[in-house]
Amino acid sequence: MQPLIVVIGGGAAGFFGAIAAAQAHPYTQVIILEASHQPLAKVRVSGGGRCNVTHACFEPAALVQNYPRGGKALRGAFTRFQSRDTVNWFAAQGVKLKTEADGRMFPVTDDSATIVDCLMEKAIALGIEIYQGAAVVSVKKLDSVTSRFEIQLKSGEIITCDRILLATGSNKVGHHIAETLGHHIESPVPSLFTFNILDQELRALAGVSADTVRLRLSVGSHKLEQTGSLLITHWGLSGPAVLKLSAWGARMLYDEKYHATLTINWLPQSNPEDIRQKLLTVKTEWAKRAIALHCPVELPRRLWQYLVSRVNLSSEDRWSGVSHKSLNQLVQELTQGQYLIQGKGVFKEEFVTCGGVSLKEVDFKTMESRLCRGIYFAGEILDIDGITGGFNFQSAWTTAWLAGQAMGVV
Repeated sequence: MQPLIVVIGGGAAGFFGAIAAAQAHPYTQVIILEASHQPLAKVRVSGGGRCNVTHACFEPAALVQNYPRGGKALRGAFTRFQSRDTVNWFAAQGVKLKTEADGRMFPVTDDSATIVDCLMEKAIALGIEIYQGAAVVSVKKLDSVTSRFEIQLKSGEIITCDRILLATGSNKVGHHIAETLGHHIESPVPSLFTFNILDQELRALAGVSADTVRLRLSVGSHKLEQTGSLLITHWGLSGPAVLKLSAWGARMLYDEKYHATLTINWLPQSNPEDIRQKLLTVKTEWAKRAIALHCPVELPRRLWQYLVSRVNLSSEDRWSGVSHKSLNQLVQELTQGQYLIQGKGVFKEEFVTCGGVSLKEVDFKTMESRLCRGIYFAGEILDIDGITGGFNFQSAWTTAWLAGQAMGVV
């Protein structure tokens, strides 16, 4: 009888793991059980419909720095399958990736359907059976000698198999299955989200962005910093710098019910004294100009006018009338402006969580459970999450490939 490998979850990790298993162990039968009627749905909507496949970071030691949780465990894994391997794998299937200025990598088609079709076609070509609408209710280990399992579907059907790859993402069903097999689940909480700031004048600037800011997040007794671009939105703040902070501070922010203080340095490439001197020069040379209409620093005009208003200067005030006290307040606002975070938003259609199966219970050489022989894990079901930029997909490809390589039945 042909050995059977069952992959529970038809997302990126599930398909990649199934493909890796079928290629490494051609004598086995591989099937994918997907609860919904649309496999790879998250891949299809990711990256605004373009699919941010990976990131152009090709050194494992540097790559792991982009994972708030799981970086240490992934260090060895990335020496075996990392971003360059992902690029080469897709190239071998005829899918070329391109690198954007910030390091994110997308298919040259700028269409996530290219990635979806590639994975679907490869799976079918390898003889992998894909079951849609096949929701799993439970998994039971039959005996400890042969490591065979019984999977019960919602339809009532029962499947007996030799190996299982759990690749259910952050779905509670996957966590429940892992728990029934003896695993501890680190409590899932949101990661990668925007900050709600209840300042109507700030929100009125929705669409205005700043290329480089330095953010300092104060959550309880914790402090975190990030530098990058920032986008003002209808609900507060977004952009890469904010999303990175939300990832690193995910658990702290959750514990504080998403209430925190954000300090923004809008001009991190200049020191406060240089900014003060620049303002003093303008005060002398452009004394009769209105402050709000003459911006001496590299900021969008509307943002400058908003920051001026935060130190109680009106748009009609002239530079000549600005007191030294107001000038100092303006320097403070430009370099250490404080904003109260009072909730979180979401990041487009992409939902990332931190939390999942405890990494101590998984062998990262094979992705096999240390507690239940024959069970393997890949993707977001694990307590691994990366910052935005293709890192979450990369951990999915890596863990899935490792699992697929190791799932042979002796």
